[in-house]
Amino acid sequence: MTLIEKLTLEQKVRLLTGADTWGLYDEPAIGLRRMVLSDGPSGIRGESWDDRERALNLPSATALGATWDVDLAERYGAVLAAEARRRGVDVVLGPTINLHRSPLGGRHFEAYSEDPLLTSRLAAAYVRGVQDGGVGACPKHYVANDFETERFTADVVVSDRALRELYLAAFEDTVVDERPWMVMAAYNSVNGTTMTENALLGSPLCDEWGFDGVVVSDWWAARTTEPAARARLDLVMPGPDGPWGDALVKAVRAGEVPEEAVDEKVRRLLRLAERVGALDGFAAAAPPVVGDGAGFAREVAAAGTVLVRNENELPWDAAALRSVAVIGHNALAARTQGGGSAHVEPERVVSPLDGLRAALPDADVRWMLGAVVQPGIEPLPLGALTDPVSGEPGVRLVARAADGSVVLDENRRTANLSRLGSARLGATTTLELTTRYLPAAGGATRLGVAGAGTVELSVGGAVVLATTLVHAGEEFGGGLVAPPSATAEVELTAGTPVDLRVTVELPPRENADSGVTLVLGADLATADADTELARAAEAARAADVAVVVVGTSAEVEREGADRTSLALPGRQDDLVRAVAAANPRTVVVVNAGAPVLLPWRDDVAAVLLTWFGGQEYGHALADVLLGLVEPGGRLPTTWPATEAGVPVLDTTPVGGAVRYDEGVHVGHRAWLRAGAEPAYPFGHGLGYTTWSFDELAADGRDVTVSVRNTGTRPGKHVVQVYLSRAESAVDRPARWLAGFAVVEAAPGEAVTASVRLRPRAFEHWDGGWRTEPGTFTVRAGSSVLDLPLSTEIVAG
Repeated sequence: MTLIEKLTLEQKVRLLTGADTWGLYDEPAIGLRRMVLSDGPSGIRGESWDDRERALNLPSATALGATWDVDLAERYGAVLAAEARRRGVDVVLGPTINLHRSPLGGRHFEAYSEDPLLTSRLAAAYVRGVQDGGVGACPKHYVANDFETERFTADVVVSDRALRELYLAAFEDTVVDERPWMVMAAYNSVNGTTMTENALLGSPLCDEWGFDGVVVSDWWAARTTEPAARARLDLVMPGPDGPWGDALVKAVRAGEVPEEAVDEKVRRLLRLAERVGALDGFAAAAPPVVGDGAGFAREVAAAGTVLVRNENELPWDAAALRSVAVIGHNALAARTQGGGSAHVEPERVVSPLDGLRAALPDADVRWMLGAVVQPGIEPLPLGALTDPVSGEPGVRLVARAADGSVVLDENRRTANLSRLGSARLGATTTLELTTRYLPAAGGATRLGVAGAGTVELSVGGAVVLATTLVHAGEEFGGGLVAPPSATAEVELTAGTPVDLRVTVELPPRENADSGVTLVLGADLATADADTELARAAEAARAADVAVVVVGTSAEVEREGADRTSLALPGRQDDLVRAVAAANPRTVVVVNAGAPVLLPWRDDVAAVLLTWFGGQEYGHALADVLLGLVEPGGRLPTTWPATEAGVPVLDTTPVGGAVRYDEGVHVGHRAWLRAGAEPAYPFGHGLGYTTWSFDELAADGRDVTVSVRNTGTRPGKHVVQVYLSRAESAVDRPARWLAGFAVVEAAPGEAVTASVRLRPRAFEHWDGGWRTEPGTFTVRAGSSVLDLPLSTEIVAG
């Protein structure tokens, strides 16, 4: 008797919905233990939003995308596998494989690139690294979930050709070559059918590509019983409630869903259990040995940093620096990860200010705010907080039900309780946070609270703030990612502790795991905007060099909402202009997960794009600025000069639909078609040395490119190979990425990059994959606009 035959229909159906938010049901009758899924893709949070559950915070997917380094992506996956094994996680919900179709996409920090080939190569390596460590990978969000606006309901209207050549192609290498053990079906519809019921789950995913794993719904994406059960969907998340359960049992007994379909879903779930060692008699692969996770995070952050401008300024000589002005909101409160499902709680975060002070112990390194990125508060620092009950570092959190009974009473290590939504809160209606705060500086300070509900803040026993805060948008996006806040001005004395107390009457929640946020903090701005700008300019004028860290906020780049503008928030553009006018040696560091406008880019000495750099961000930035490590990144996405010039910008559904009418012309393909000039093209990046491209040869589909390091430093380069076809009966891009390779060379050294062009590089979709016979031009160089070498290949 097979394991499935030992189960009743009710037992089988029970396995097909989550037991809770992150876990699957066990079934002792067949030796099946509980399996755990966890959000990624740049860290392993585990089952809890608890801030005390520490996790490694790796740089964002855009940072990894900027490395163009397949080997590094595989190591990235291996590090996550080790983290998952440490946290008791069986499947990592990543990588995110959606494309940067429009730069306004709010969640692009979590995906790699605008290009399907670069995306697919990196994602495949990530999956290989994860699964070789005995942990399942779950590529997401299948398919065309390239925006956040109305993501639960929007219908993507896209041609079969564009779907195949771009959005499905981004998944194809990963599925065909690496056989992920799970794939996540997206919220959105494609051509009229929601993805949890879409025929694309069967073809090409399973029949053509050979996927034999579990298809899981995105959380709350499955909404029907019979249509979803008849589709290739296997697992509904989260549980224990959902559209299957008793309703699916009844549907099977009524003949609306074949029991054989249920059996196949269970069989695939048991196959997953075998692979991760959750079934008696089967053991997972040995966990990987990866060494220092923090050191790896630092390595990736530097490798993905893109130097897009350098007027003989970088790298700096540390010994020659006496004073450095470090300026900007994000210089002190850096964004190391994107908001939403990707969020983890790291053991530490190294800000740019921290990193430069550690690297330059003999220099005067001073910070100025300059401009506020996001109005609101920054959490009070851990080292300044004491739990008044236990005497431990941190705060005391008490949750009460409507009758006043205590639901929980515990010490929490930070004042940033931004992940409180969990079943542990039960029927909680009131939260109370107390702490003893030791201010490092005195004078007028704006203390405040972020969260949702009726809020009261007391300082030294006196109520200073009483208001009601209401978040906008979906509950997850508003409640967890970008909560509203309010502040009040108080007088503090440096070195004199003061007791703080916050109470929040919570609004009704959609369900037990809905977002509940409570943050106690301070507004960094101590003066009006013009005064802050003037102070920053004066600090820059007095320093040898100035570093301005600009970037986005948790409100601008996050899950649940797309961006409304590509401009930097607040007065950051004014800040850069003021500092550059005060000090010609101004370096601008861009701390954003996706493209922003840089209207002052030609007026500063250097510009570094650093993405969301992970927990070691500040150390990696100092390494790059001081030349200890080369900025090894190349752009995985085109950076526009103006918003008006972006050829594909729309992310907002019209009549419930987002029309991908641009077809196959996305990213650099769209820029080339429009003849528009971006600020920085796809593939661009300078590094700290120079290169010559000497020779290109093609032997069949094997391409070799000879390059030479013509500078004075060892360096890394990304050799990029593009195809084009001058005369074609097919509507083609002007050129498209066909292959790439990372090379390293010492000064004066010549190296050869070998790139094998896959048959698919020459093919187009026309009801099947076709190759138009004839001559294709092969070009090689440093970016889509810098291709000095060319030759020809005859295909078909």
